[in-house]
Amino acid sequence: MSTTDGLADAIGLTGYAVDSTGIGGVLKARVADFRVEEISTKIALDPRGRFTAANITLTNWETNRFIGKLAKACGISRNRIFFSGTKDKRAITRQIFIIDAPKNKVASVEIPDVEIDILGRTHQKIGFGNHKGNRFTIVARGCCHPDGSPMTNEEAIEKITQIEDSMMKKLGQGLFPNWIGPQRFGAGRPVTPVVGRHVITNDWKSAVMAYICMEGDENADVANFRRYVRENGITKEALEIIPHWLGFERDMIKFLLDNPEDWVGAFRKLPNNLQLMTVHSLQSVVFNKTIHARILDDLSLSVPIEGDIVGRIDDNGQLETSSLVSVEKRTLDRISRNCSLGRLAVTAQLPGSSMIKPSGRFGDLESQVIQEMGLHETTWQVEKIGRLTTKGTRRPMVTTFSDFQYEPVPIAAEETMSDKWNEGPSEGALWNPSGACIRFRFTLPSGSYATTLLREFMRSPLQQL
Repeated sequence: MSTTDGLADAIGLTGYAVDSTGIGGVLKARVADFRVEEISTKIALDPRGRFTAANITLTNWETNRFIGKLAKACGISRNRIFFSGTKDKRAITRQIFIIDAPKNKVASVEIPDVEIDILGRTHQKIGFGNHKGNRFTIVARGCCHPDGSPMTNEEAIEKITQIEDSMMKKLGQGLFPNWIGPQRFGAGRPVTPVVGRHVITNDWKSAVMAYICMEGDENADVANFRRYVRENGITKEALEIIPHWLGFERDMIKFLLDNPEDWVGAFRKLPNNLQLMTVHSLQSVVFNKTIHARILDDLSLSVPIEGDIVGRIDDNGQLETSSLVSVEKRTLDRISRNCSLGRLAVTAQLPGSSMIKPSGRFGDLESQVIQEMGLHETTWQVEKIGRLTTKGTRRPMVTTFSDFQYEPVPIAAEETMSDKWNEGPSEGALWNPSGACIRFRFTLPSGSYATTLLREFMRSPLQQL
């Protein structure tokens, strides 16, 4: 895949847990084919609370853009809206939002394809990762063999069962590689790690220009706008052709027209969480490449070796970063047992200025990844926007999936499908409109990605996920 899938190469998502072919197919052929329900932590309600708590269902909304619309409708800054995780755009998602606005104001908001269910008032904010996990119901359509011929329902189910059994034998029951999924990097346009690389080198002009005009797999209007800026720079004419939904890009261009050469100021026009995500996504590419390097070196992702860094996994499936320890010869057997029981997990790097590092064979692999990515001289210090500086941390190399079920569903009527589906498979695609359709149901802990679990079974190009 790595030789034919440019998006996978760009984000380091180029390996698999086990050797196998997959079922092919396409996700999100219809918005209703991808459903996510957040498993939230308990919100303590109090009628005297400052904030409004709401359960909000979004249909085909990118989280950051929805927050901008909601903030405008409530007459508040977007920084006064709190949530625990961004969800897939082309999907139906349900999650908790905490809004610093009166309850009646939030209840009166009307935005297309948005349902707001007021829970009450609360004193409690939430932040990234403050939920237990997510329940997914996802349909993969157009399953096919590697040669493109359609798969029957029976063939698809048999292949899924085979891969599930192989992963269990190699990694353990209910475990899969904890890859960081494509939505972290920008669906169709993996721009965030490119911007992040410029941010950590304090090259703000390149960061801003990459965000505004880097090429991606987008519609013609967006592609034309980005090409115009690449060829002509920041001009008033760019504002005349920019598609209306590119609000962040518009804000950046307007700022630069009024404040030429203030590239840091232009970058600050991105929401704070998106600014931070640019650095995090670069770290995430390193993490994905590190997992792949360990697989290529024939080292287990779930069984520790001497020199590895392991940490405790809490009841919500999250790594306790304060518990990280190095594996020594005298502790190897005990730590291995606890890893097999799911109490501990082997970790890989999300690099920064002062991260604890492994030694031995895996330490060499981590250093090699950093060297090959040209990050070996990076300090990860961001002088102009200090809150983007990162010390680095570590992330488990495997994560859990539970309540895993799969079953065939009928082929949907053509009029309900997306235009992309109705155009048929393009060159290099791996799906067949006559192939089986399989519905998956499963639960993941927060911070894990449904697309990276399903790619283990599908083996499709990332653009199909």
